[in-house]
This record gives sequence, C-alpha cells and structure tokens, in this order.
Amino acid sequence: MAIKISEKARDRILEIRSQEGADEDTALRVGVVGGGCSGLTYQLDFDENGASEERKDKEFVVNDIRVVIDMRSFLYLAGTELDYSDGLEGKGFHFVNPNAARTCSCGESFSV
Repeated sequence: MAIKISEKARDRILEIRSQEGADEDTALRVGVVGGGCSGLTYQLDFDENGASEERKDKEFVVNDIRVVIDMRSFLYLAGTELDYSDGLEGKGFHFVNPNAARTCSCGESFSV
C-alpha cells in the first residue's frame, strides 16, 4: 500500500467530500508536483473519474477511502501517512513521508 490515512484525516476527507456534494464513490487523488520551498509539493483533490490507464494510475482503498495516485507520485509517496490536525499549531492535512530527506517548516513541500 502506498499511503496510510489516519482516522482524523479519513473523517475530514469524508466531511469535505460530503460538503462538496461529491458522490460516495468519488476518489481522493493524491499527488506530488514540482514547487514549494523544498522542491516538491503534495496535492490533494477529489476525482470523480478514478484511475486513468493513460497516466498509469494506481488505485486502491485505504481506510474506506478510494485513493488514486499517478505512477510518478506513487514512487515519492510509498509509506506516507496522511494525517489531519485541528490543533492550535495549525489546522489541515499533514503528510508524514519517510522518503522525504528534507521538509519545509510548513510541511507542505519536501525533497528526496
């Protein structure tokens, strides 16, 4: 499995998906794109279409969430945990990526 999703992150994903009026079968697309202060940035979005053979996407179910990851991002995300925090130190999704050699202070970008 490429990523893990904590219970808090799962609950927040389901809440946001419901607020946006997305179907229960709508996938969570997790990706990595160039950018940010460390070179690579995490990306989260909902995808009604699911996996694309053209992009060689990987698709699987994690903690009752249908997840889609493109092949390039899949290599960067192996073993990563997606978590959600609503504490005083910052509210939002956080990636705990064992492949990251360096991360920025906000946790939104990384390098390998």
